[in-house]
Amino acid sequence: MQDAKRILSKIRRLELKTRGLVEAAFAGQYRSVFKGRGMNFEEVREYQPGDEVRTIDWNVTARLGHPYVKKFTEERELTVMLVVDVSASGAFGSVNLSKRELAAEVACVIAFSAIRNNDKVGLLLFSDHVELFIPPKKGRIHTLRLIREILFFEPRGRCTAPAQALHYLNRVLTRKAVVFLLSDFQTRLFDRELGITARRHDLIALPVLDPRESALPDAGMVVFEDAETGEQIEVNTGDASVRAAYGHLVERQREEWARAFRRKRIDSIALTTDADYLPALREFFRTRERRMR
Repeated sequence: MQDAKRILSKIRRLELKTRGLVEAAFAGQYRSVFKGRGMNFEEVREYQPGDEVRTIDWNVTARLGHPYVKKFTEERELTVMLVVDVSASGAFGSVNLSKRELAAEVACVIAFSAIRNNDKVGLLLFSDHVELFIPPKKGRIHTLRLIREILFFEPRGRCTAPAQALHYLNRVLTRKAVVFLLSDFQTRLFDRELGITARRHDLIALPVLDPRESALPDAGMVVFEDAETGEQIEVNTGDASVRAAYGHLVERQREEWARAFRRKRIDSIALTTDADYLPALREFFRTRERRMR
């Protein structure tokens, strides 16, 4: 019972926080940045000065003897998919939040932005295989279920394999969707799956990082354990050259991912557990809106 109360309390706090952020910060930006799938015919009406000539309905015009134009409305409804890494490395956090908690909070902001605009939201959790798939639906209750799963789902796998998640997604989603991929990307590049998904959907990558993973502390001999494989290694962190080599390796890996995203024309938003994610999300919306204009 206590666990259930704790889970409900955490979800409720997260809902209140993120819904407030959506209302205050992303009210119009989400709608302007993510467009519907196309235009729906609504009706014909009489031509008015300034109307686009290409919208004239020539059949109706010929029948009634004066010009009529077709009126269209945007097909607004979108499908948003949250593809979230729940591998063991996501439990790490050296500041206030773990990487998985940060991913859940950002996913919550995205989900509430979507349902506020009457879009459908679905969820795919993955580790070294697809752990859970929840088809896209609308509504607050559905969204709260997604957030609960992101926060508290207990995966069977421990490693990270986003390629398998994207391969599965491309098979089950038949219509174009906006896909948010949240992961620490502690895995090898998977160019093929990235490219296929980016062509079929609007794919946005959100690397979720922790500052302690970027630099080793100067703490002498330390035993490190890989959260995903259980492998242990003893490292002399007091050696400046070891710390420098590690920092260079991490930087090179992250730059490799950044180049892959640029190469596939995939937007990306880097998130870190020691920084407010709001500026990064706002900048993403602003940049994307300018590009669309």
